[in-house]
Amino acid sequence: MTETSSSICAWGDETFGKVSDPVKLAERAELELTELKEALIAGDVTEAGKEAADVTILLHRLMAVLGKDLSNEVDAKMAINRAREWQSAGDGTGSHSQKSPEE
Repeated sequence: MTETSSSICAWGDETFGKVSDPVKLAERAELELTELKEALIAGDVTEAGKEAADVTILLHRLMAVLGKDLSNEVDAKMAINRAREWQSAGDGTGSHSQKSPEE
């Protein structure tokens, strides 16, 4: 089965109940992101994969609660990113000079 924001949200609602405050999902994602960072520092690739999935699952659920689909949001944001000029930080990350008007 290919999961969607909607199917993940339905599972979450069934498992944990309806989301009463979307901020709680973001806070939980922050916790999972910290666990991802810890796994990376420890060099535990398997655990890092699981924690990255946990972060993604929470973001999918958050988007569904907001009436959106995370995959569609990523596609739209990548279209913006591809149109920008970027400055590399030299470590695999970087930044753009300014926000575009559609943000």
